[in-house]
Amino acid sequence: MKNLKMKAARALCDMSQQELADKVGVSRQTINAIEKGDYNPTIKLCIAICKALGKTLDELFWEE
Repeated sequence: MKNLKMKAARALCDMSQQELADKVGVSRQTINAIEKGDYNPTIKLCIAICKALGKTLDELFWEE
């Protein structure tokens, strides 16, 4: 399932995939794969992404 919430939050922060990747210590391809739903990140990476984007785990990763 695509993670459009993460993509939208990243866009609101005016941050590229590369910039987010640099902040959390992964490759741009990893960020792209998470947004496309092709990769299930570890909880550690989820938390790092949330901190970088100023969001909670629920806001970015909870599926309704």
